[in-house]
Amino acid sequence: MVKPFDQQPGIIKVVSGYTGGSKENPTYKEVCSETTGHYEAVQITFDPTIFPFQKLLQVYWQQIDPTDPGGQFFDRGQSYQTAIFYHTEEQKRLAEASKQELEESGRFLKPIATKILPAKIFYYAEAYHQDYYKKNPDHYNAYHVGSGRAAFTKNNWSERNG
Repeated sequence: MVKPFDQQPGIIKVVSGYTGGSKENPTYKEVCSETTGHYEAVQITFDPTIFPFQKLLQVYWQQIDPTDPGGQFFDRGQSYQTAIFYHTEEQKRLAEASKQELEESGRFLKPIATKILPAKIFYYAEAYHQDYYKKNPDHYNAYHVGSGRAAFTKNNWSERNG
């Protein structure tokens, strides 16, 4: 989820990590064990005058299968479920409105499963997870295609579909 936001005007920083659970300073292995309650997530620092929250939402929706309640593509389990974490009531309102708009658009046959949750403490992932798409471009690209994510986003978000 870093690559779609990274290096865009108004995006100051994108960090990979974990949030939403109860375990302090979780490791990747702990999060994947499904015992921490955490989601794998990114924390995005942005300038809302250049890259407004609504644009963050738009980019986000176009990277995921918002109808999959069990994870994302090859990645299964609670820690891979989609969620939008809000920091303010305005962000919550905008996230809920964008979800409702997507639900009503008829773009997807199944209901939107993405949760909208209050932000909790965000824990940075291990160093090898940061900027993974830059450090491991061959693996990143192979996974992007092999998992079905590339085809899904192309098939569901191309201009002809919406």
